[in-house]
Amino acid sequence: MALLEVKDLRTSFRTDDGVVKAVDGISFSVEKGKTLGIVGESGCGKSVTCLSIMGLNNKRSAISSGEAIFKGEDLLTLGSRRLRDLRGNDIAMIFQDPMTSLNPVHSIGKQLVEAVLLHRDVSKKEARLRALELLKAVGIPRADRRIDDYPHQFSGGMRQRVMIAMSLINEPDLLIADEPTTALDVTTQAQILNLMLKLQEEFNTAIIMITHDLGVVAEIADDVVVMYAGRVAEEGTVDEIFSRPQHPYTWGLLGSLPRLDADVERLVQIQGQPPSLLNPPRGCRFHPRCPYVMDICKATEPLLAPVSDASDHRQACHLDEATKDREVAKLLAGALAEAS
Repeated sequence: MALLEVKDLRTSFRTDDGVVKAVDGISFSVEKGKTLGIVGESGCGKSVTCLSIMGLNNKRSAISSGEAIFKGEDLLTLGSRRLRDLRGNDIAMIFQDPMTSLNPVHSIGKQLVEAVLLHRDVSKKEARLRALELLKAVGIPRADRRIDDYPHQFSGGMRQRVMIAMSLINEPDLLIADEPTTALDVTTQAQILNLMLKLQEEFNTAIIMITHDLGVVAEIADDVVVMYAGRVAEEGTVDEIFSRPQHPYTWGLLGSLPRLDADVERLVQIQGQPPSLLNPPRGCRFHPRCPYVMDICKATEPLLAPVSDASDHRQACHLDEATKDREVAKLLAGALAEAS
Protein backbone atom coordinates (compact mmCIF):
# COMPACT_ATOMS: atom_id res chain seq x y z
CA MET A 1 0.00 0.00 0.00
CA ALA A 2 1.28 3.46 -0.94
CA LEU A 3 2.33 5.81 1.86
CA LEU A 4 1.23 8.80 -0.25
CA GLU A 5 -1.18 8.64 -3.16
CA VAL A 6 -1.84 11.79 -5.18
CA LYS A 7 -4.91 11.71 -7.43
CA ASP A 8 -5.79 14.28 -10.10
CA LEU A 9 -3.98 17.12 -8.34
CA ARG A 10 -4.70 20.54 -9.82
CA THR A 11 -3.26 23.82 -8.58
CA SER A 12 -3.97 27.18 -10.18
CA PHE A 13 -2.86 30.69 -9.28
CA ARG A 14 -4.94 33.82 -9.77
CA THR A 15 -2.86 36.61 -11.30
CA ASP A 16 -3.57 40.02 -12.82
CA ASP A 17 -3.12 38.44 -16.26
CA GLY A 18 -5.41 35.47 -15.63
CA VAL A 19 -5.36 32.01 -14.07
CA VAL A 20 -2.09 30.04 -14.27
CA LYS A 21 -2.68 26.27 -14.29
CA ALA A 22 0.62 25.33 -12.68
CA VAL A 23 -0.36 21.72 -11.97
CA ASP A 24 -3.07 20.27 -14.17
CA GLY A 25 -4.34 16.84 -13.21
CA ILE A 26 -1.35 14.77 -12.12
CA SER A 27 -1.40 11.49 -10.18
CA PHE A 28 1.38 9.44 -8.60
CA SER A 29 2.19 7.40 -5.50
CA VAL A 30 5.21 6.68 -3.33
CA GLU A 31 5.77 3.71 -1.03
CA LYS A 32 7.49 3.68 2.35
CA GLY A 33 11.24 3.31 2.05
CA LYS A 34 11.22 4.17 -1.68
CA THR A 35 12.33 7.24 -3.62
CA LEU A 36 10.24 8.96 -6.30
CA GLY A 37 12.04 11.39 -8.60
CA ILE A 38 9.99 14.22 -10.14
CA VAL A 39 11.89 15.74 -13.07
CA GLY A 40 11.36 18.40 -15.69
CA GLU A 41 12.44 21.87 -16.76
CA SER A 42 12.03 24.91 -14.54
CA GLY A 43 8.40 26.00 -14.39
CA CYS A 44 6.92 22.57 -15.17
CA GLY A 45 5.13 22.35 -11.80
CA LYS A 46 7.51 20.16 -9.76
CA SER A 47 7.84 22.42 -6.73
CA VAL A 48 4.22 23.59 -6.83
CA THR A 49 3.14 19.95 -6.71
CA CYS A 50 4.96 19.35 -3.45
CA LEU A 51 4.07 22.71 -1.93
CA SER A 52 0.43 21.83 -2.65
CA ILE A 53 0.83 18.50 -0.85
CA MET A 54 2.37 20.29 2.15
CA GLY A 55 -0.29 23.01 2.16
CA LEU A 56 2.36 25.73 1.74
CA ASN A 57 1.01 27.62 -1.28
CA ASN A 58 -0.31 31.13 -0.78
CA LYS A 59 -3.99 30.53 -0.03
CA ARG A 60 -4.92 34.02 -1.27
CA SER A 61 -3.92 33.20 -4.83
CA ALA A 62 -3.68 29.39 -5.05
CA ILE A 63 -6.57 27.03 -5.73
CA SER A 64 -5.96 23.29 -5.28
CA SER A 65 -8.21 20.31 -5.95
CA GLY A 66 -7.89 16.54 -6.16
CA GLU A 67 -6.63 14.23 -3.43
CA ALA A 68 -3.35 13.65 -1.59
CA ILE A 69 -3.96 10.65 0.65
CA PHE A 70 -1.27 10.26 3.32
CA LYS A 71 -1.75 7.43 5.82
CA GLY A 72 -5.51 7.54 5.25
CA GLU A 73 -5.90 11.34 5.47
CA ASP A 74 -6.47 13.71 2.55
CA LEU A 75 -3.87 16.44 3.05
CA LEU A 76 -5.77 18.83 0.77
CA THR A 77 -8.80 18.90 3.08
CA LEU A 78 -7.06 19.07 6.47
CA GLY A 79 -7.26 22.15 8.66
CA SER A 80 -4.22 24.30 9.42
CA ARG A 81 -3.81 22.86 12.95
CA ARG A 82 -3.66 19.26 11.71
CA LEU A 83 -1.28 20.22 8.90
CA ARG A 84 1.05 21.87 11.42
CA ASP A 85 1.02 18.63 13.43
CA LEU A 86 2.08 16.66 10.34
CA ARG A 87 4.65 19.09 8.92
CA GLY A 88 8.08 18.56 10.44
CA ASN A 89 6.84 15.40 12.13
CA ASP A 90 5.27 12.84 9.76
CA ILE A 91 6.18 14.84 6.63
CA ALA A 92 9.30 16.98 6.28
CA MET A 93 10.74 19.09 3.48
CA ILE A 94 14.24 20.18 2.44
CA PHE A 95 14.17 23.43 0.47
CA GLN A 96 16.53 24.54 -2.31
CA ASP A 97 18.48 27.21 -0.48
CA PRO A 98 19.46 26.41 3.12
CA MET A 99 20.73 29.95 3.71
CA THR A 100 17.24 31.39 3.29
CA SER A 101 15.54 28.42 4.99
CA LEU A 102 17.51 28.72 8.25
CA ASN A 103 16.88 31.63 10.61
CA PRO A 104 20.06 33.77 10.60
CA VAL A 105 19.52 35.19 14.11
CA HIS A 106 19.27 31.84 15.91
CA SER A 107 21.92 29.15 16.32
CA ILE A 108 21.34 25.92 14.46
CA GLY A 109 21.08 24.14 17.80
CA LYS A 110 18.20 26.35 18.91
CA GLN A 111 16.39 25.75 15.62
CA LEU A 112 16.85 21.98 15.84
CA VAL A 113 15.73 21.91 19.48
CA GLU A 114 12.63 23.92 18.58
CA ALA A 115 11.72 21.35 15.90
CA VAL A 116 11.86 18.58 18.51
CA LEU A 117 9.94 20.44 21.22
CA LEU A 118 7.20 21.35 18.77
CA HIS A 119 6.31 17.69 18.15
CA ARG A 120 7.72 15.71 21.09
CA ASP A 121 6.92 15.73 24.81
CA VAL A 122 10.55 15.92 25.97
CA SER A 123 12.71 18.27 28.01
CA LYS A 124 15.02 20.86 26.43
CA LYS A 125 18.00 18.79 27.54
CA GLU A 126 16.65 15.70 25.78
CA ALA A 127 15.82 17.76 22.68
CA ARG A 128 19.38 19.14 22.59
CA LEU A 129 20.82 15.63 22.87
CA ARG A 130 18.61 14.60 19.94
CA ALA A 131 19.80 17.61 17.93
CA LEU A 132 23.42 16.72 18.66
CA GLU A 133 22.79 13.11 17.64
CA LEU A 134 21.40 14.18 14.25
CA LEU A 135 24.21 16.66 13.59
CA LYS A 136 26.68 13.83 14.12
CA ALA A 137 24.59 11.53 11.92
CA VAL A 138 24.74 13.97 8.99
CA GLY A 139 28.50 14.38 9.32
CA ILE A 140 28.94 17.79 10.95
CA PRO A 141 32.50 17.75 12.37
CA ARG A 142 32.88 18.70 16.06
CA ALA A 143 29.10 18.75 16.35
CA ASP A 144 29.22 19.29 20.12
CA ARG A 145 30.94 22.65 19.51
CA ARG A 146 29.24 23.68 16.28
CA ILE A 147 25.71 23.15 17.58
CA ASP A 148 25.80 26.71 18.95
CA ASP A 149 27.08 28.26 15.71
CA TYR A 150 24.90 30.36 13.40
CA PRO A 151 23.97 29.53 9.77
CA HIS A 152 26.43 32.05 8.28
CA GLN A 153 29.29 30.20 10.00
CA PHE A 154 28.69 27.09 7.88
CA SER A 155 29.54 26.39 4.24
CA GLY A 156 26.74 25.69 1.74
CA GLY A 157 27.23 21.94 2.00
CA MET A 158 27.27 22.02 5.80
CA ARG A 159 24.11 24.16 5.88
CA GLN A 160 22.41 21.60 3.67
CA ARG A 161 23.47 18.87 6.11
CA VAL A 162 21.88 20.91 8.90
CA MET A 163 18.67 21.12 6.86
CA ILE A 164 18.71 17.34 6.39
CA ALA A 165 19.25 16.90 10.13
CA MET A 166 16.30 19.20 10.83
CA SER A 167 14.06 17.36 8.38
CA LEU A 168 14.90 13.93 9.86
CA ILE A 169 15.06 14.87 13.53
CA ASN A 170 11.52 13.60 14.20
CA GLU A 171 11.95 10.53 11.95
CA PRO A 172 9.30 11.46 9.34
CA ASP A 173 7.63 8.86 7.16
CA LEU A 174 7.92 11.11 4.09
CA LEU A 175 10.74 13.48 3.13
CA ILE A 176 10.25 15.93 0.27
CA ALA A 177 13.55 17.24 -1.11
CA ASP A 178 13.19 20.24 -3.44
CA GLU A 179 16.42 20.42 -5.48
CA PRO A 180 18.54 19.91 -2.34
CA THR A 181 21.85 19.78 -4.24
CA THR A 182 21.31 22.56 -6.82
CA ALA A 183 23.73 25.11 -5.34
CA LEU A 184 26.39 22.58 -4.34
CA ASP A 185 29.57 21.50 -6.11
CA VAL A 186 29.70 17.99 -7.57
CA THR A 187 31.72 16.48 -4.71
CA THR A 188 29.44 17.91 -2.02
CA GLN A 189 26.40 16.89 -4.07
CA ALA A 190 27.58 13.27 -4.09
CA GLN A 191 28.16 13.38 -0.34
CA ILE A 192 24.66 14.77 0.30
CA LEU A 193 23.01 12.13 -1.92
CA ASN A 194 24.93 9.32 -0.23
CA LEU A 195 23.94 10.74 3.14
CA MET A 196 20.26 10.83 2.17
CA LEU A 197 20.39 7.21 1.00
CA LYS A 198 22.11 6.14 4.21
CA LEU A 199 19.57 7.90 6.41
CA GLN A 200 16.69 6.62 4.29
CA GLU A 201 17.86 3.07 4.91
CA GLU A 202 18.21 3.78 8.64
CA PHE A 203 14.79 5.40 9.11
CA ASN A 204 12.90 3.63 6.24
CA THR A 205 11.79 7.05 5.01
CA ALA A 206 10.01 7.59 1.69
CA ILE A 207 11.57 10.38 -0.39
CA ILE A 208 10.16 12.60 -3.12
CA MET A 209 13.17 14.09 -4.93
CA ILE A 210 12.37 17.17 -7.02
CA THR A 211 15.13 17.89 -9.53
CA HIS A 212 16.05 18.80 -13.09
CA ASP A 213 19.24 16.74 -12.80
CA LEU A 214 18.77 13.31 -14.36
CA GLY A 215 22.11 12.22 -12.93
CA VAL A 216 20.69 12.67 -9.43
CA VAL A 217 17.58 10.71 -10.42
CA ALA A 218 19.65 7.83 -11.81
CA GLU A 219 21.59 7.59 -8.56
CA ILE A 220 18.83 7.91 -5.97
CA ALA A 221 15.37 7.17 -7.42
CA ASP A 222 13.33 3.97 -7.63
CA ASP A 223 10.52 5.49 -9.71
CA VAL A 224 10.37 8.60 -11.90
CA VAL A 225 7.66 11.06 -12.93
CA VAL A 226 8.54 13.29 -15.92
CA MET A 227 6.53 16.52 -15.86
CA TYR A 228 5.99 19.01 -18.66
CA ALA A 229 3.84 22.16 -18.47
CA GLY A 230 1.91 21.04 -15.41
CA ARG A 231 1.18 17.52 -16.61
CA VAL A 232 2.79 14.08 -16.48
CA ALA A 233 4.47 13.21 -19.78
CA GLU A 234 5.83 9.84 -18.65
CA GLU A 235 6.22 7.76 -15.51
CA GLY A 236 7.86 4.45 -14.68
CA THR A 237 10.71 2.82 -12.80
CA VAL A 238 14.12 4.43 -13.09
CA ASP A 239 15.26 1.53 -15.29
CA GLU A 240 12.28 1.96 -17.63
CA ILE A 241 12.76 5.71 -17.98
CA PHE A 242 16.48 5.43 -18.71
CA SER A 243 16.49 2.27 -20.85
CA ARG A 244 13.07 2.43 -22.58
CA PRO A 245 11.83 6.05 -22.56
CA GLN A 246 8.63 6.48 -24.56
CA HIS A 247 7.99 10.23 -24.77
CA PRO A 248 9.84 12.72 -27.05
CA TYR A 249 10.26 15.11 -24.12
CA THR A 250 12.00 12.40 -22.08
CA TRP A 251 14.19 11.68 -25.13
CA GLY A 252 15.10 15.36 -25.23
CA LEU A 253 16.02 15.43 -21.54
CA LEU A 254 18.15 12.30 -21.84
CA GLY A 255 19.68 13.39 -25.14
CA SER A 256 20.79 16.71 -23.66
CA LEU A 257 22.92 15.01 -21.01
CA PRO A 258 26.65 15.53 -21.68
CA ARG A 259 28.46 12.25 -22.39
CA LEU A 260 32.03 11.70 -21.25
CA ASP A 261 32.51 8.97 -23.88
CA ALA A 262 31.48 11.17 -26.81
CA ASP A 263 33.55 13.77 -28.66
CA VAL A 264 31.03 16.47 -29.54
CA GLU A 265 31.49 20.14 -30.43
CA ARG A 266 28.11 21.28 -29.11
CA LEU A 267 25.56 20.01 -26.62
CA VAL A 268 22.14 18.82 -27.75
CA GLN A 269 19.23 20.94 -26.55
CA ILE A 270 15.46 20.84 -26.71
CA GLN A 271 14.44 23.53 -29.17
CA GLY A 272 12.00 26.25 -28.13
CA GLN A 273 10.66 27.27 -24.73
CA PRO A 274 8.05 25.80 -22.37
CA PRO A 275 4.58 27.25 -23.03
CA SER A 276 2.86 29.89 -20.94
CA LEU A 277 0.51 28.19 -18.48
CA LEU A 278 -1.81 31.18 -18.74
CA ASN A 279 -2.74 29.96 -22.20
CA PRO A 280 -1.25 26.49 -22.84
CA PRO A 281 -1.40 25.05 -26.35
CA ARG A 282 -4.29 22.84 -27.35
CA GLY A 283 -3.69 19.09 -27.60
CA CYS A 284 -0.30 17.84 -26.47
CA ARG A 285 1.44 20.67 -24.64
CA PHE A 286 4.82 19.58 -26.00
CA HIS A 287 3.77 19.69 -29.66
CA PRO A 288 5.18 23.21 -30.44
CA ARG A 289 8.67 21.89 -29.56
CA CYS A 290 8.33 18.29 -30.72
CA PRO A 291 10.27 17.21 -33.85
CA TYR A 292 7.77 14.36 -34.39
CA VAL A 293 4.59 16.47 -34.22
CA MET A 294 1.52 15.27 -36.17
CA ASP A 295 -1.87 16.87 -36.79
CA ILE A 296 -3.48 14.83 -34.00
CA CYS A 297 -0.95 16.23 -31.52
CA LYS A 298 -2.21 19.76 -32.18
CA ALA A 299 -5.87 18.84 -31.72
CA THR A 300 -6.15 16.04 -29.15
CA GLU A 301 -4.53 15.71 -25.75
CA PRO A 302 -2.89 12.26 -25.46
CA LEU A 303 -3.96 10.12 -22.52
CA LEU A 304 -1.42 8.79 -20.03
CA ALA A 305 -1.57 5.17 -21.16
CA PRO A 306 0.30 1.99 -20.13
CA VAL A 307 3.23 1.02 -22.33
CA SER A 308 2.31 -2.64 -21.79
CA ASP A 309 -0.14 -4.68 -19.75
CA ALA A 310 2.69 -6.13 -17.66
CA SER A 311 4.12 -2.78 -16.51
CA ASP A 312 3.19 0.40 -14.65
CA HIS A 313 5.27 2.34 -17.20
CA ARG A 314 2.94 4.97 -18.72
CA GLN A 315 3.33 7.71 -21.32
CA ALA A 316 1.21 10.40 -22.99
CA CYS A 317 2.13 10.44 -26.67
CA HIS A 318 0.39 9.78 -30.02
CA LEU A 319 3.50 8.41 -31.77
CA ASP A 320 3.34 4.87 -33.15
CA GLU A 321 5.38 2.08 -31.56
CA ALA A 322 7.70 1.64 -34.55
CA THR A 323 8.83 5.28 -34.40
CA LYS A 324 9.32 5.08 -30.65
CA ASP A 325 11.39 1.90 -30.93
CA ARG A 326 13.57 3.47 -33.62
CA GLU A 327 14.21 6.69 -31.68
CA VAL A 328 14.89 4.87 -28.41
CA ALA A 329 17.49 2.76 -30.22
CA LYS A 330 19.14 5.97 -31.51
CA LEU A 331 19.10 7.51 -28.04
CA LEU A 332 20.66 4.49 -26.39
CA ALA A 333 23.33 4.46 -29.08
CA GLY A 334 24.14 8.08 -28.26
CA ALA A 335 22.97 9.29 -31.64
CA LEU A 336 19.61 10.94 -31.06
CA ALA A 337 19.19 13.41 -33.92
CA GLU A 338 18.52 17.05 -33.11
CA ALA A 339 15.32 18.53 -34.45
CA SER A 340 15.94 20.33 -37.69
